[in-house]
Amino acid sequence: MCKHILNAQVSIRAPCCKQWFDCAECHAEKETHKLARTTEMAFMCKKCKKAFRKDMTTYEESDEFCPHCDNHYVLEAKTPQAVVGFEGEDARVDARMLKDDRMKQQNSHSIFTMDPDEEAALLDL
Repeated sequence: MCKHILNAQVSIRAPCCKQWFDCAECHAEKETHKLARTTEMAFMCKKCKKAFRKDMTTYEESDEFCPHCDNHYVLEAKTPQAVVGFEGEDARVDARMLKDDRMKQQNSHSIFTMDPDEEAALLDL
């Protein structure tokens, strides 16, 4: 899975080292050499898992689809964005999930955590 392009639909085969990568940035991270340029690219569709080649000198809009399963693999790339947020309901409506570190928290009471007096009282019964 590519960490640079979240919606990558194909893998590319690097012509220089003959290895498969999700994107050019993945090749740059793993290899010490630069990605060689070529006019014919080899792709592997992530939907049908079949390989195909495309001549990049005569590339047209109709070439944006996998020839085997018709998957549209040329999409606007979605790159990961750092987001600060919270999961759950809106805190302004239901503040039960918030914890104020400034106030001393009460110890939660559970059947597994009893103080010694409670434990002795139960054993005497």
